[in-house]
Amino acid sequence: MSDNWNRREFLSASALGLGLTAIGSAPPKAVGKNRPVVISSANGLRTVEKAMDLIRAGVDPLDAAIEGVAIVEADPNDRSVGYGGLPNEEGVVELDAAVMHGPTHGGGSVASLRNIMHPAAVARLVMKRTDHCLIVGEGALKFAKAHGFPEVDLLTDDSRKIWLHWKETNGKESDWLAPEEGELDPLVQRFSGVRLHGTIHCSALDTHGDLGCVTTTSGLSFKIPGRVGDSPILGAGLYLENDFGSAGSTGRGEANLLNLCSFLMVEDLRRGMAPRDAVIDACKRVASTTKAKRLLDAKGRPKFDLKFYCLAKDGRFAGGSLWAGAKFAVHDGDSARLVDCVSLYDEPLKT
Repeated sequence: MSDNWNRREFLSASALGLGLTAIGSAPPKAVGKNRPVVISSANGLRTVEKAMDLIRAGVDPLDAAIEGVAIVEADPNDRSVGYGGLPNEEGVVELDAAVMHGPTHGGGSVASLRNIMHPAAVARLVMKRTDHCLIVGEGALKFAKAHGFPEVDLLTDDSRKIWLHWKETNGKESDWLAPEEGELDPLVQRFSGVRLHGTIHCSALDTHGDLGCVTTTSGLSFKIPGRVGDSPILGAGLYLENDFGSAGSTGRGEANLLNLCSFLMVEDLRRGMAPRDAVIDACKRVASTTKAKRLLDAKGRPKFDLKFYCLAKDGRFAGGSLWAGAKFAVHDGDSARLVDCVSLYDEPLKT
């Protein structure tokens, strides 16, 4: 455990049942009178439950969001986040994450981080313990280790099998040979020919009306080593301003990077737009700026999906997607549940 994590922080975290992911967290404070709200991408039902429980215990909204997504970062069955995430083309899992904190308007992120299970917690330390916003690669790993995060092999056996099959079937002249028909693991078969753009985002509004948000991911599966998507980029993978609201994204990161949609959504809130309209505005921006023919269908629409999440200062929220059928997770103080996203197009994406 790092000496930087003092005794007071340790006792506070221990009382809440938190571990290494609490390094750098703030001590709990008295609960306020406002109604808390937590939203997340669809893989975050447990995330919003955990974050809501912590907010009700007086935990800072960013710290609560980080603890919420830590559940998914440690889940070996989520192939798009943290431990068990699908690797790059060389079979190495590289993680990206970013955080923003409403009361201080602070932000921090890490990219291409290897061997550390909880990049979101490391991103918080970048925000709180450095004069930087983004640390990448080997520097990010050294920084995480200096603060007491242990190295972990993030490539699970199942993810290795999926990657190996991709390698065996990716290229006509490959010397890697796939299994004979009937020998292929059913788990691997489900991912055959699929490239994941998954991630998890979480925005939290606490009982004092303060906001925090986090986005964390293992990025595009089988990516070029060192590829960084939108998740760790402030203004793209997430953004917030404490007086107006918080926003985030999951899906094709390159399209979001070219439009900084999280910043756009918060600016829409600043101009008085409702969250529902803000997420559709982001979808329209992506659709209108996607020009490459390889990314468009016969009707000129994007052949990929992006999902957006928006939480306003007053507790209103919305999720949006390019294509119909998407959902997102919400806990508004009553229960955790999945809610339909509004969509730009009224049909599901054809794959």
